[in-house]
Amino acid sequence: MFEVREEEEKPVRAFLVGCVKAESINTAHFDVFASSKADAKAKKSNQSIFAVHDSGSTNNANKAESAAPEETVKEPELSAFSAPERSGREELQELFGLVKTLGMEICDCLILTNRNPHPKFGIGLGKAAAIAEEAKEQGADCIIFDFEISPTHQRNWEKLVNMPVFDRHEVILRIFASRARTKEASLQVELAKLQYSLPRLAHSYGDMAKQRGGNYGAKGSGETKLELDRRAVQNRISRIKIELAKVVKERETLRSRRDKVPLPSCALVGYTNAGKSSLLNALTGSEVFVEDKLFATLDPTTRRLSFDGGTGILLTDTVGFISNLPHSLVNAFKSTLEETARADLQLLVLDASDGNICEQYQTVLQVLKEIDALNAPRIIVLNKIDSVKDMFTLRRLENNFPQAVRVSALEKTGFDKLISAIRQMLFGAQKTYELPLEKAEILELIRKTGILISSEWQENAIKIEAQVSGKAQSLLAPYEILHN
Repeated sequence: MFEVREEEEKPVRAFLVGCVKAESINTAHFDVFASSKADAKAKKSNQSIFAVHDSGSTNNANKAESAAPEETVKEPELSAFSAPERSGREELQELFGLVKTLGMEICDCLILTNRNPHPKFGIGLGKAAAIAEEAKEQGADCIIFDFEISPTHQRNWEKLVNMPVFDRHEVILRIFASRARTKEASLQVELAKLQYSLPRLAHSYGDMAKQRGGNYGAKGSGETKLELDRRAVQNRISRIKIELAKVVKERETLRSRRDKVPLPSCALVGYTNAGKSSLLNALTGSEVFVEDKLFATLDPTTRRLSFDGGTGILLTDTVGFISNLPHSLVNAFKSTLEETARADLQLLVLDASDGNICEQYQTVLQVLKEIDALNAPRIIVLNKIDSVKDMFTLRRLENNFPQAVRVSALEKTGFDKLISAIRQMLFGAQKTYELPLEKAEILELIRKTGILISSEWQENAIKIEAQVSGKAQSLLAPYEILHN
């Protein structure tokens, strides 16, 4: 008998094309993600960023309804960042990660030093021919551009090379589609894909001019296949929006129930694969899905983080950001990203071991601006600090992010400083009060809405150490013991 062996499926080989000056060729469609350094300097002065110095000293800051913070720390100036110049391959490093997340194999790459716009391919004819020849010599199955290509350019490229051609945005959409697990995430990704594919329907088929409908002798020749398919996509987009509206309404119901519990909310935001889910697991002891790949988390996950001596907070893990995030995805995930905008505090998590940390920080701020969440109180967290070994990198991090909290989700280090920072931002500084015995009922309010550190029942009063904000702080203010 002969043994039949199934051949292993070979991975798709991708040929990558990037451009050194990619940031200068973004279309107006993505202007929100390409703000200038002047925009970065125009941050509102009332934005508060909490910081913990290496010496362990902390600044006092409260929520908006509590007393004003003792010191307001401005966020790092983006223009002051000193990022080293990157080589051609480093320019494509992020696209490498995206393509590998899709399970593709990278056969080679080519970096364009500049682009001479041409109506047929978006670059010069000679360079286009050279890319096509190189891709075929390397045995590529597809070509992926690190910048946006128009539907017309995409069709022309596929005719030239006789293989699939797509751009960075389509790669991100495919990753999101493979990661979607819940109904809401699936609907959001499908909506983004349909909106992206609508102007590209013509390149999906061979002959889109074939007519359908129309009877002999009647006026008109009927509709083309392209027109019918475009209408079908538009109808599907309308139905998805209706379904998403229902899902968003259900989310609002759950959020309103959660708001009845007097717990502050804190959102983990940051670049994709910065370790947000790992940090959530390490802080709360939960088991949220974690994987060393881009966009491992699409759905927001909320867990409770309890503090010693009182209440806790609701900590939410959100979808990660990336540079040039497709605008259709931002719109589709608007309801999910609202978890960030509604949070009382943001933990902006950055990967300390990534050489592009400054660019990633800028990208996160730009996306937060897009969803109207830029002016929320924020703590900058440098995660994976255990992976940074050389003193030069540590010094550069200290210069660029002098007020950041350094932690390691893997080794669970730096958590004391981080929790102390969160407590001060949400509940204010630790203070001493001498509460009359007849006001003992305020203790229960402190336990529910603040942090009761200690209480000592004396003959005529109750001496307490607490961190409170809002109503509890107003009630306790007359009984505060001021230290000289």
